[in-house]
Amino acid sequence: MKKQLLLAACLLPVFGFAQQKIDSSYNNWYYEGRMDLYDQLNNQPADILFLGNSITERGEWAELLSGRKIANRGIGGDNTFGVLARLDGVIKQRPRKIFLLIGINDIGRGLPTEVILNNYRNIVTRLTQGLPKTKLIIQSVLPMNEGKLPYDYLKGKAEKVKALNEGIVRIAKEFNLPYLNLHELFADEKGELKAAYTKDGIHLEPAAYVDWVNWLKQKKQL
Repeated sequence: MKKQLLLAACLLPVFGFAQQKIDSSYNNWYYEGRMDLYDQLNNQPADILFLGNSITERGEWAELLSGRKIANRGIGGDNTFGVLARLDGVIKQRPRKIFLLIGINDIGRGLPTEVILNNYRNIVTRLTQGLPKTKLIIQSVLPMNEGKLPYDYLKGKAEKVKALNEGIVRIAKEFNLPYLNLHELFADEKGELKAAYTKDGIHLEPAAYVDWVNWLKQKKQL
């Protein structure tokens, strides 16, 4: 029943797009496995929580930020529907700071930008209302490297990434939240993900997270 209620809650934002075919799915065996783990960890306090998909999950944040209480709440393959469905656990953990990065998997499945942004606004609303003392930091969706991408469903989506990030900027301004443009660090002169940072054009090499953390420190966000 709980999962049905969560799914219903996630479907509410797309009501206005009922005439379109909207893929709002998120709950698969991997998602459930990660949630089984996170549900057992959500009672532990965290100074910093990283929330997102596989790009977040693959970061060794606890080692990169040793000495701090870190919660990695990335789930590979997750999208804005999946994040919306698991915010209760995030709020329960009461982190002092949240880094949010989500949206590329929504683009990959061809969801309209308006649907993604509607979900994104709902995520931000839930977090700011549920955690009024927590600093929520919005991060741009990363660029991709077209030449290295083996996934046809992500090819030719650079303009979609741009449009989504423009919308995310507006949401950050609307809620008076800090926005970090990760393209400053990760994009090359063509606006693509730097070849040295990726093997498959979308995911980051492990060493790239060292540069990411150093960049966040330079921006005085860590």
